[in-house]
Amino acid sequence: RRPGIVIAGRLGALAAALFRRALDLMTALCGDLPVDKVVAIESRGFILGAAVADRIGAGFVPVRKVGKLPSKTVKVSYDLEYGSDSLEMHHDAIEPGQRVLIVDDLLATGGTARATVDLVKQLGGRVEGIAVLIELVELNGRAKLEGEKLFAVLKY
Repeated sequence: RRPGIVIAGRLGALAAALFRRALDLMTALCGDLPVDKVVAIESRGFILGAAVADRIGAGFVPVRKVGKLPSKTVKVSYDLEYGSDSLEMHHDAIEPGQRVLIVDDLLATGGTARATVDLVKQLGGRVEGIAVLIELVELNGRAKLEGEKLFAVLKY
């Protein structure tokens, strides 16, 4: 055996254990919320969101950059520090009154999360909470999410 393969195997096992632990913590933080759908933000949010949806028995909805979804969509634009961007969701992904948990890997300035909240509400969904693995506190993304329940596993 090459030493790199043995190290990779051990690191792979550690990564799997840490991923399970991150999911355990995310589920513990927000698993008691009444949720019909988990809406996850492209693309790392998909990894966490799909697993959380499975664990809590909810449906899964992807939010993507413009032009990536195959069916009719709704769109929201938001400002960045250096310009603007847009996100889309299928127009029939959320039914009016459905309860939604938004999941992403990182909360930085809050623009993407705010845009996703706006998409869900545009379709008549109720945002029960926003769960992120990491919150970069110094960037004050919470300010854009005032009034929303925000759950962060790690804060830096």
